[in-house]
Order: sequence, then structure tokens, then C-alpha cells
Amino acid sequence: MSSKKTALLWFKTNLRLRDNECLTRAMAENDQVIPFYCFDDRLLAATQYGARKIGAFRLKFLKESLQQLDEELRAAGSGLFFIIGPPEKQIIELAKIHGAQTIYAEKEVAPEELALQAKVEAGLFSVNCKLKVFECRNLFYSGDLPFPLGQLPEVFTEFRKKTENIVSVRAVIPKPKAIPSPTIGALDLSVLAWNTEADERAVIVFKGGSVAAHERLRHYFYKTQGLSVYKETRNGMLGEDYSSKFSAWLSVGCISPREIYEEVKNYEKVFGANDSTYWLIFELLWRDYFGFYLQKDKLRFFRQASQLKSTVGLNAWKEGRTGEPFIDANMTELRLTGFMSNRGRQNVASYLCNNLKVDWRYGAAYFEQQLIDYDVCSNWGNWAYLAGVGNDPRANRYFNTAKQAAIYDPQGRYVQLWTR
Repeated sequence: MSSKKTALLWFKTNLRLRDNECLTRAMAENDQVIPFYCFDDRLLAATQYGARKIGAFRLKFLKESLQQLDEELRAAGSGLFFIIGPPEKQIIELAKIHGAQTIYAEKEVAPEELALQAKVEAGLFSVNCKLKVFECRNLFYSGDLPFPLGQLPEVFTEFRKKTENIVSVRAVIPKPKAIPSPTIGALDLSVLAWNTEADERAVIVFKGGSVAAHERLRHYFYKTQGLSVYKETRNGMLGEDYSSKFSAWLSVGCISPREIYEEVKNYEKVFGANDSTYWLIFELLWRDYFGFYLQKDKLRFFRQASQLKSTVGLNAWKEGRTGEPFIDANMTELRLTGFMSNRGRQNVASYLCNNLKVDWRYGAAYFEQQLIDYDVCSNWGNWAYLAGVGNDPRANRYFNTAKQAAIYDPQGRYVQLWTR
């Protein structure tokens, strides 16, 4: 009599049950599935850029997302194992204990994540276990693109023209009703108890988890119909609904781009399609492009711009003490809430690179620590783009902060809010 086929399901930045190919494949190919999350506590140490890989706001959001995931798993007869330590050691031990033959995981594209994945895969040989990876991050599947990734266009506009209205978005995978798992003990996330509350001036209270993600979607689409005016309001800086704010939940996979796309299409059937409904999909395409570009050229988004070598002014920039009111207001919001508008991000990045002449990677690393919605592809891709070492021919993207403030904060309300 053959033994049960046991799989480990490695949750990373795909913290959802719906539209999760790792989960559906694991269930289809095995008798029992053991979901787990491995928290690498090395992320709490400072890097060469003087910032941690994850800060208090991100930790709080991650904790809430894992708690929600565990609740959903238990409702389906399963649960979430939470392990702490280097994945290349802890996951091998977990596979050995449970006699797992296969681990199902999200496909990685960034250098550090790929290096870690390779270490885990190498270690699995010792316990006769293999690793299978699947795409969970993007709207499009790489295999559905009309060109090989090696021929990905160097400019986003060309990518967009070659894909939108040509590449089909695959259907959302339904959420399983039951997951065959052994008994899994209660979830203990005490190591993530870095609870911190955002400043009362924060534009929105971000709560992790798929339930909160879909509540936000319903609020923005149907309660406020903010989607219908998204293109006109997306450069705002004050208030909860000037933009969708979906990026936080996308960053850890509480909701997938395909779920959002599906709901945009449903919304258009009720309220009509316009430039704004299109623009939200346009932004999802940008997110895809950064992800695909990292697959094509894994190091480009991490190169130093040769002319930017100083770190003088870095701490003042982080703390909102540059003396430039518009920059300081944005950096104060980030420091106290873990969030900043897209318009703000472009301005503070330009200021660090062009005015302070600081190596842009210090800024990207600080964002990695601070931003609730940190995504490795989008964060490092956007910073590289603004620093002139990314995927676009224009080398210098200088923002005149006084002019930007006059356009996007004409009455000074934003600056006043974050300087009192």
C-alpha cells in the first residue's frame, strides 16, 4: 500500500486562497496539503543601505494578513504553519518532518529572492523533495505574451501596445471549499508583535487580509464609484479615495491583479467604461512590466547611477528635515504612516537623486523598510526609472518641487497638514 502524497504549500506574497495556482495545483496532485509561511528573521537586520528589509508598518500589515489567511484556511479544514528562521534551513526541516515529496511556491524574479529559492531547492535534495513554482503576481502569464521575455521591449509604451487587447487575462481560479490537511496547531505570530499605529492624519487605515482587500475594492468601486474618476483624481494627496490604494493588498497577495481586473469589467457593465476604468488596468500593466523586466534582466534595477555617490543629506531626507516643505511633508507622512501618494514618491525620489545627489539605492531601501505596499519589482523598478538606470532612454527625470507643489497642493493644505 502506497503512502499518502504530501505537499507543502509555501505562502510568500500570495496570501490568498482565491486565484492561487500554487494551492490548486498542490491539491490536484497530492493527497494532503500543509500550508506554511516562513518568516526569515534576518529581514529585521539593517542592510548595507542602513535600513531594515521590513519595518514596523509592514510587519503589522503582514501579521494581519497571515491571521486572516489562517482563518480562511481553518474554515476550509486546514490552517497555517508559521515557522521562523532562515528558509534554507527551516523549510528543509519542515519537509523532513512531514515526509513531503513536493513544495509548491510562488515564482520569484528578483535577485535576492531567487538566490534564497535556489538555496532552498538545493537543500531539498537531501530529503527527496522537489520544488514547483507558479506565477502568482502578475495580470498576464509570461507564457501568454506574444514574445519571449528576452525580447521584452525596453520601453513600457511598446510593451503596452504589444499586449493590451492582444493578450487574454486568464480567468480567476475559484477558492477551494475544502483543503485536505493534517491537524495544524494554533497560529502563533508573537514574533511579529511590532504593533504600531499610524498617525491619526493617515489617509487610510490599512488592515491586512483578503477580507479587507475586497472590502476596499467594494468601497472604491461601488460605494464611492471612485473608479469612474480615477484618472482625474489619481494624483491627489489628501483623503482616502483620490486613488484605489489597492497596492498594499497587492503587495502581499491578499488580492490578485486578475481579481481586480475581473471586477473592473463587472463595474464597466453596470456604470460604463471610460478613460478612468481603463487607467486602473493601465496601472496594472505597469506593475506587470516591472515584474517581467526583472525576469529579463535581474540586476538592472539595482545598479548604481555613476554620478550619484554621496549620502550627505540622507538622514535629513528620511526625517523630513531638508528645508523643502513639499519634500518634508511627504517624508513625514511616510515616516509616520507607512504610506505616501504616487505623486509624492516621484518628487521625493527626484529630490534625493537630483538635488541631494545621493545614491538612489539608499532611497529605495528606505522605501522597502517603510512602505506598507512595498513590492520588490515596483519599488526598485520605479526608483531605477527615476534615477535614469531603469528601462527607459531618458536619463534625467528632474522634478521642480516648488512647481509640483503649486500644481498638486495649490492651497498648501497637504504641506500644512504634515508640518503641524
